[in-house]
Amino acid sequence: MSRNHGRLAAIVVAISLASGCAGPVQPTPSNVSPTATVGASPSGRPTDSPAPTTPRPSASPTPTARLTPSASPRPTPSPSPTPTASPTAACAQRTLDSLTEAERVGQLFLLGLADDQLGVDEQAAIETDHFGSVWFTETSQAGVAGIRSVADAVQTLAAGTAGGVHGIGFFVAANQEGGLIQALNGPGFSVIPTAVDQGKLATSTLTSDAATWGQQLTAAGIDLDFAPVTDVVPPGTASQNQPIGVLHREYGHDPATVGGHASAFLEGMASAGILTVAKHFPGLGRVVGNTDFTGGVVDTVTTRDDPYLDAFQDVIDAGVPFVMVALATYTQIDPDHLAAFSPVVIDDLLRTQLGFTGIVVSDDLGATAAVADIPPATRAIDFITAGGDMIISKTIDPAEQMALALVARAKADPTFRALVDAAALRVLELKKRDQLLSCGSG
Repeated sequence: MSRNHGRLAAIVVAISLASGCAGPVQPTPSNVSPTATVGASPSGRPTDSPAPTTPRPSASPTPTARLTPSASPRPTPSPSPTPTASPTAACAQRTLDSLTEAERVGQLFLLGLADDQLGVDEQAAIETDHFGSVWFTETSQAGVAGIRSVADAVQTLAAGTAGGVHGIGFFVAANQEGGLIQALNGPGFSVIPTAVDQGKLATSTLTSDAATWGQQLTAAGIDLDFAPVTDVVPPGTASQNQPIGVLHREYGHDPATVGGHASAFLEGMASAGILTVAKHFPGLGRVVGNTDFTGGVVDTVTTRDDPYLDAFQDVIDAGVPFVMVALATYTQIDPDHLAAFSPVVIDDLLRTQLGFTGIVVSDDLGATAAVADIPPATRAIDFITAGGDMIISKTIDPAEQMALALVARAKADPTFRALVDAAALRVLELKKRDQLLSCGSG
């Protein structure tokens, strides 16, 4: 379906919403136990892709105005529109009402594209399970034109009667942080510096540079970036922090620096029409183990009123549309659940205390070591029950198991069905604002 890539930055903030997940970054050996605490508290990160190290210059467009925070309330489990519903909300609700339960569940998934291609297996999964969004999983040198050809094939599938659902477009995502975690490379893509180096720039310069990087993503057919990293790594502990510090993914070592630069990054991306994901809530900067490669990662320090959460508050106030929740356990917040399965972390802390009204996305629930011992069906049900909205899965098999489990539970449990419907409605509302959903004049 057609899309207007000249979307305003207001797309991001209009919605009421780690790694991203990407290719193989091998863990750096450490003499510290994966569950030990660095500096003030621990945790680990899922799959992220390294990029080439040969730099190329990037242009810098004019900085854009700062986004304003979203003020719309989080949808309740009963997603029925009110008589004063906006055209966007009304369109999303009409679309939701037209979907089967399986189609509603499909909107809650970001499916990985193996080898960065829309292969036979991916197409079959989209057609059978109605998966509604995809992401590029590998470190690619295909360049803008090569990535665009795959993204266009995905959107064509979405628009076709044999593929997507009712002409609902796909979020097409990539893990484009910079440094080692830059999935898309080659002709037309700048080499993006590490977050450590981005954090040394003036925020106005970073906004300008991010606008350039966002324009490149838009040209490639990408509309969602699994960035910015909003984790704060305590001073002097980066070499012990496997998921963030070792990979130079932090903007700085204090919440003001991290929050300010993460906000500048998302503003530049938004000016190019790119949606962004703040990750990995409530923070992986104080852990040792990387959740991509190890289970049992525990943060024993971060609290509900921790100053390090101010960095996430900054990007929420700046209008970030997605927040990704980590796959570590935070014993001072909820010792009984991984953060992605914790209603205390998602509903109480992120939604209520920090006021986030956008889309809560999981870290990779398909191929991450942190959840390897949990059946896929349980992962999906626990994430939605905790208040999550969209599930990332790098691989097809667990995604299919998770989707089937969600459909079965929704059909059997009206309360759970309401949670699925509310999550799907949030996704559809953002797709409408991102011009991926059409209701005629509505």
